[in-house]
Amino acid sequence: MGTKEGKYDFIEGEIILIDKPYRWTSFDVVKKIRKLIRYKYNLKKIKVGHAGTLDPLATGLIIVCTGKMTKKISELQALHKEYVASIKLGETTPSFDLETEVDRKFETSHITRELIEETFPQFTGEIEQVPPLFSAKLIEGKRAYEYARKGDNSKMPASSKVKIYSISIIKVDLPDVILQIKCGKGTYIRSIARDLGESLNSGAHLTGLRRTAIGHYSVEKALSMEEFEKKVAF
Repeated sequence: MGTKEGKYDFIEGEIILIDKPYRWTSFDVVKKIRKLIRYKYNLKKIKVGHAGTLDPLATGLIIVCTGKMTKKISELQALHKEYVASIKLGETTPSFDLETEVDRKFETSHITRELIEETFPQFTGEIEQVPPLFSAKLIEGKRAYEYARKGDNSKMPASSKVKIYSISIIKVDLPDVILQIKCGKGTYIRSIARDLGESLNSGAHLTGLRRTAIGHYSVEKALSMEEFEKKVAF
């Protein structure tokens, strides 16, 4: 497996742990890794794919599979995920994060750490979640964000059942809150931020997101893109 130690056999198949940079898409990571491998080994083709999308504004663990290991992508996608989410209370955005500008402001003086913790039970277990309009959810053959960026809010993404294993507070410095969230596949942390704000009779949006684990795979053992490039180049 590709970590900070060891060599690779990309054609036979590798599971590579990458710490995705801010503003990169998951496909940017896959495309860069594919290009590096093809150039290094003079290959016309090499199978490369990722096991779980991260939004461009998120950082953290993304699992990239090469060669025969791409057969494991579905299995890896099904593993639970762990995130550190930074949320600002009292303001909402259409995208539920920093991709769009603040559109509404709300009162936060009534919010306490205890009140925040009291909302957690309604967000844990198997819950119905409405994805953000600005998401990669497929609607009639197009991504939801394609409609949203054109101002078409008529095609709302359908709600889906997701599994939230736990939510806990890392830090409260109102109006900012940092949470640790452990969840199943398909969960939108931005939607949790939106729903948290509503449950507090206020508003909220995501200001930062970092995926720290997928199953037993940890971001602590992941390579930066620069580290991976150096390992492949020599």
